[in-house]
Amino acid sequence: MKTNWIMMAALAGVGLVGCNGSSNKAANIPEGTTVTVALLETTDIHSNVLSYNYYALAEDTSLGLERTSTLIQAARAENPNNVLLDDGDVIQGTLLADLQAVAAPVPCTATLAVHKAMNALKYDAGGMGNHEFNYGLGYLSQITNTDFAIPGVSKPSGTCGAPTFPSVLSNVVGVASGKPIFNPYVLLPRDFAAVAPDGSKLNVKINIGVMSFVPPQILEWDQKVLAGKVSVTGVQEAAKQYVPELRSKGADLVVALSHGGLDTSAYSPKMENGSYHLTSTGIDALMIGHSHLIFPKGKELGAAALDASFAAFPASAKIDGDMGLVNGVPTVMAQSWGRRLGIIKLTMVYQGGKWVVQQDKTTVESRGFKQADGSNVKADPAIAPLVATEHDATIAYAKKPLGVSTDFEMSAYFALVGDVSAIQLVNQAQLDYVKNFIATSTDASLASYKNIPVISCSAPFKAGRNGPSDFTDVAAGATPAAPVGLQVRNPGDLYLYSNNNLQAVKIKGSDLKAWLETSAKQFAQIDPAKTSEQDLVPTYGTIYNYDVFYAENNALTYQIDVTKPAGSRIVNLRHKGALVADSDDFIVATNDYRAGGGGAVPGIDGSKTIIKSPDANQAVVSNYLLALAGKGAGKVTLADNGSARSWSFVKTATAGPVILRSAPGHLALAKSSGIANVVAEGTLDASGFAKYAIDLSK
Repeated sequence: MKTNWIMMAALAGVGLVGCNGSSNKAANIPEGTTVTVALLETTDIHSNVLSYNYYALAEDTSLGLERTSTLIQAARAENPNNVLLDDGDVIQGTLLADLQAVAAPVPCTATLAVHKAMNALKYDAGGMGNHEFNYGLGYLSQITNTDFAIPGVSKPSGTCGAPTFPSVLSNVVGVASGKPIFNPYVLLPRDFAAVAPDGSKLNVKINIGVMSFVPPQILEWDQKVLAGKVSVTGVQEAAKQYVPELRSKGADLVVALSHGGLDTSAYSPKMENGSYHLTSTGIDALMIGHSHLIFPKGKELGAAALDASFAAFPASAKIDGDMGLVNGVPTVMAQSWGRRLGIIKLTMVYQGGKWVVQQDKTTVESRGFKQADGSNVKADPAIAPLVATEHDATIAYAKKPLGVSTDFEMSAYFALVGDVSAIQLVNQAQLDYVKNFIATSTDASLASYKNIPVISCSAPFKAGRNGPSDFTDVAAGATPAAPVGLQVRNPGDLYLYSNNNLQAVKIKGSDLKAWLETSAKQFAQIDPAKTSEQDLVPTYGTIYNYDVFYAENNALTYQIDVTKPAGSRIVNLRHKGALVADSDDFIVATNDYRAGGGGAVPGIDGSKTIIKSPDANQAVVSNYLLALAGKGAGKVTLADNGSARSWSFVKTATAGPVILRSAPGHLALAKSSGIANVVAEGTLDASGFAKYAIDLSK
């Protein structure tokens, strides 16, 4: 049965809340009394419980909830009046998550590893993210112990292991019931220490209302599990419905947990990153996620500079990236993978029978791991023992052999300057799948496509989005860590998203050109005459939208002119040596996210989809490798699977340096892989990336 946290909160306040919604007037709180409250945020944990990379089978001290826990304990010590909230994308993202959801599903009697850690940390409430829906509604119902009242979706009987804190979601409703599948909000009554005008201490009750929002695009991204079952309301519409309800029930503070970034364009109920528009709905604080960025700018020693996507906002947007204010509303985004803790500290004064936020005393911080000596904070030793069994099981799962080896290193360190060593194999697997699907189909409409060229696209999903340790790197040959060649963990390194299913779309040459132009937006417009340093890639936040295309025998080739503005960069687009005409037909193997409109590629919105495969892209890659083993080949080679570079830059000489930020120490790999435009490894930036010099004339 769904736990009614709203009712519990309301009952907790019976006798304390008057008709004006405040519990404090009746308690004779002196006028001018002040109370300081710290709102603590985590977001986009993605099941990174421990500081460990299961794809590399190695410790990674730059991430993990066990280190966030150390930040949480410190923040609680600094701010005794606090609440800890999570902004979603908790249950998916690592091999640990895939093991518990797919390979060895966690039973109702058990609790997810990440929820064990969160329960131990005593979170006060949590919202949802888009990735909560990846494994289906049945799984989400079970692991949150929530009956969604959706026909065909049943939670196991009894009480399932779940978060011990309330889960809320304000803008997703069941189609059949017309009601929210989670409670749309929760009211948290908290006893906090306050200071009277005469300096004396007293306890006061502060009621904190918490709402949560996900992007409407979940209906596209997870159509296969959500279609016909749920609908999504725009974030602004949902907030305007529930903020007044929370106020009427006594909320002194209203906090929005919005799993979306800051898009300052005109509001639409279908916006993916609509958080900016929540600031006009009467909320007091905004905690955001989804974009895996830092807001406000990190204040600790060696923190990265403000991300370019924030710096580029127009002044009229009223976004203060230093103070952490969006239209005057304190706002925080704590990056991802447990690498930061968001802290909004609000001081309120009791005036006229209600609590009023003192804006001049508000502070916002996105606190990172780095200490004064440059080291990362230590892990909280209490977390690892909670998930030791699950951790060991994930390592054993990751090490299972596929029976295939490779004679080259498949990496994404230089994917943005032409290296396809970590992309070509994915494209080959997808292309092979779609060709076989069409060739063996009994569907007459598919049979008519047999003479249309099939091409494939895939992105370098792990190419620095989450820092210098976030790169695909599958070692060549047998190593001490992988003495039997490729293992179960490697397809997940090559194709990160286990929830994506393979789909194919039928497009025209004009669509292909528009698609490539959209991908090329990842690059800055380079001024050849500029003598100062220019970033080739200004932000890595949407690197998953940089699609690289491939055709058998490298039959599809194209160039990108980064001196031109976005939208007019693709030149010399050819298929089998001939220039691609607008009227040419192609079938593109891709994923359901892209085929359904993810990434905003013009014309690719679900209407051109001709194949909706039941198979995940990651599984398609894994099965392709297993097929190689079964055929006796048993080997992936650079010549056949990692050197077909379909694209290059238009050669351009520049007066000043052009740089690419990538993980340090890999210049030799670029040279051995034939990536001639990477000419030198420069200094490290504040985030730990190396600033590689790129010669666009090569």
